[in-house]
Amino acid sequence: MNALGGFLPRRASRRPDLPPPAPLPPSLAGNPSLPYPAIGTELAELRLQIPGVRGSVLGGVDGLRIAHDVPDELDPDDLAAMAAATFGLGRQVSLRLGQGEFCQSTVRNQAGYFAVYAVGPEALLSVVGQDAINVARLHLHAPPVAERIAKLIAQV
Repeated sequence: MNALGGFLPRRASRRPDLPPPAPLPPSLAGNPSLPYPAIGTELAELRLQIPGVRGSVLGGVDGLRIAHDVPDELDPDDLAAMAAATFGLGRQVSLRLGQGEFCQSTVRNQAGYFAVYAVGPEALLSVVGQDAINVARLHLHAPPVAERIAKLIAQV
């Protein structure tokens, strides 16, 4: 209740005319025709090129893991699911603001980073980094990796 004894009005949506988001593509998880060795090489190279990268996961926009390069203490299935959740929020923000397709999102925590990059319309590259990672360098190197992986996926 407000000072006058009434309730505050509920905020109504300002843009009910927004189109619904595009439907998600079919899942890539478990697709035997994907070039897994080449994708694995791209993920490993990202970890080797950028100090502070703990690992990376390629997952579908549906949250299912496709490939990973993470140490045992990280669960690649959880990371793929969190990347999809991050993508879902970013997709809604993009839609509401009319700013085009989702490209990337970065979450900073006390002890590190979680970054998600679009890999074409079907997949997501998620990267876990330590707090000491050079985020600018990550944002410089990860998008080209995502583009190369998108090209590999498109060949299937």
